Amino acid sequence: MPNLKFLIKHPSYFLALGFGAGLSKRAPGSLGTLVGIPIYLLVSSYSFSIQMMMALVFTILGVFICNQTALALKVKDPSAIVWDEISAFFLMLIIAQPLLNTLKIFELFVLFRIFDIWKPFPINYLDKHVGGGLGIMLDDYVAAFFALLIYFSIQ
Repeated sequence: MPNLKFLIKHPSYFLALGFGAGLSKRAPGSLGTLVGIPIYLLVSSYSFSIQMMMALVFTILGVFICNQTALALKVKDPSAIVWDEISAFFLMLIIAQPLLNTLKIFELFVLFRIFDIWKPFPINYLDKHVGGGLGIMLDDYVAAFFALLIYFSIQ
C-alpha cells in the first residue's frame, strides 16, 4: 500500500492516486470517483467542447500516469490508483450534464460503482486481459458506458 511519501514522490503518482484519495484504506475507488465531482464543477461553465477536450486529455494522461504508477508499485492494477475512476466519472458527468442535479449525480455515482465493482462481461474480460495503463483505464470507461446506458434508459 502506498503512503504519503510515495504520493508526493512524483507528479504522476500524485495524480494517479487521486491527489491522495487512493491512500484511503476503505473504498479508495469510491472516494476517487467522488473526486471527479469537484473537478467537473470547476469546469462545468466551460463549453461542452472544452470539457470534452479536457476529458480526452484526462484519458490519455491517465494511460501514462496509471502505467507509471502501477510499475512503481509493482502491481498490475493497484486499488490505490483512482485516476481511472476520476476521469471516467468526470466524462460521465459531462455527458449527462443537461440533466444533472444532486440526485442525478448520486444515481450516476451508484450506477458507475456497481459496474466498476461487479465487473460483468466484457468489463471483467478487459480487466483480466488488457494490461498496463490502458487496461487500468479501459475497464472503468466500459463500466461508465454501461452505467450511462442504464442511466439514460431510466430517465
